[in-house]
Amino acid sequence: MKIGLFQYSPEWENKETNKKKILEILNQAKSSFDLIVFPEMTLTGFSMKTSLAEPFDVNESPTLKFFTKIAKDLKISIVAGFIEQENEKVFNTLFFVNSSGEIVGKYRKIHLFSFAKEDKFYSAGNKPLIVDNQNLKFGLSICYDLRFPELFRVYAKSKVDLIINIANWPVTRVDHYVHLLKSRAIENQCFVIGVNRVGYGGKEFYDGRSSVFDPMGNEIVCVKDEEKLIEVEIDLTQIENVREKFPFLDDIKLI
Repeated sequence: MKIGLFQYSPEWENKETNKKKILEILNQAKSSFDLIVFPEMTLTGFSMKTSLAEPFDVNESPTLKFFTKIAKDLKISIVAGFIEQENEKVFNTLFFVNSSGEIVGKYRKIHLFSFAKEDKFYSAGNKPLIVDNQNLKFGLSICYDLRFPELFRVYAKSKVDLIINIANWPVTRVDHYVHLLKSRAIENQCFVIGVNRVGYGGKEFYDGRSSVFDPMGNEIVCVKDEEKLIEVEIDLTQIENVREKFPFLDDIKLI
């Protein structure tokens, strides 16, 4: 399976400029992909400007329309994020689009980053999400969720094949990000994909470290500072091989 990690530096809160930038980078790509993963709040950066929110309706949301068109045109699956409005509530939301351009799932960030007052502007999600796509099971998460292993044990109990985390994780704590991605791979015996942004956004600097770890926790890729579409090929047979050799997931007790 070929995966693209879209590590880029979005212009702060400028959706239209960032759409153009994404298309330019995609047009330069020399490979085809099965899946491309974008960072958290893909077109805005990690913003508390809730006026940027859009409804979860492809006919009314320019962001959803933009990414579903890309998925359909390129015949790839896409994971990206945006600011979602539902009635009076606003959510930090991830959506999964299949290669036909259909949205097959959305995940609302459960663990809001109170350190940055995210909880003052956004409502928390309350449901894990597993998406079935291409005969694979994906467990989905956003940034700060990564610090809370309880969510990922729910995914492990369902024996997901891949865990995806989209992030805006600043350089001051980015070593935590990489270590936590590796930990989630080891304890859940699956591939873990983390996509972070680079560049300046708001008052923070980000150096990426978008990564993929295999089911034994081995690093397949980890890219620092570069703005690029990172190409990663993963061998899905590793998942069953590891789980058969070390059947640790069968011993999980969710207390």
